[in-house]
Amino acid sequence: MVYVIMGVSGSGKTTVGRTIAEMLSIPFHDADNYHNLDSLEKMKNNTPLQDEDRQEWINLLSKKIMKWNSQGNAVLACSALKSRYRKQMAKNGKVNFIFLDGEYELIYQRLTKRKGHFFSASLLASQFADLERPKDSITVSVNSPVINICSKIIKKIQETHAS
Repeated sequence: MVYVIMGVSGSGKTTVGRTIAEMLSIPFHDADNYHNLDSLEKMKNNTPLQDEDRQEWINLLSKKIMKWNSQGNAVLACSALKSRYRKQMAKNGKVNFIFLDGEYELIYQRLTKRKGHFFSASLLASQFADLERPKDSITVSVNSPVINICSKIIKKIQETHAS
């Protein structure tokens, strides 16, 4: 199973994803590491990505998910903003989406404090505009300390596997 920690930029995907992976003793991967150079350059220049910019990236992530499933479990931090992206990502293997849900103002404040990241706070509105809230996922509010968020996620994962 690949657990995809999803949400808009600044929601805590990488921090939560690394912590969940550590708690479950499984590998962690960050989807940002798989963007092509053109997409990274666009984001650095405050240009929102369009569907066509994301297509190659989503295809690659789908293949990676198939590989990671064949090797056991893994955690992937990925925005996965649209339903069709999630469908495409899940077509090659077992995926459990975990949505980090947060209010625009809270996440905007986090982004303005973040240093050295290619994603600018000015792009956040475009991510909220693209976000299609998942219906079949674990959803956790980001308005708590990381350890509390991760504990809720682990509990929900355990409940899902028990049923």
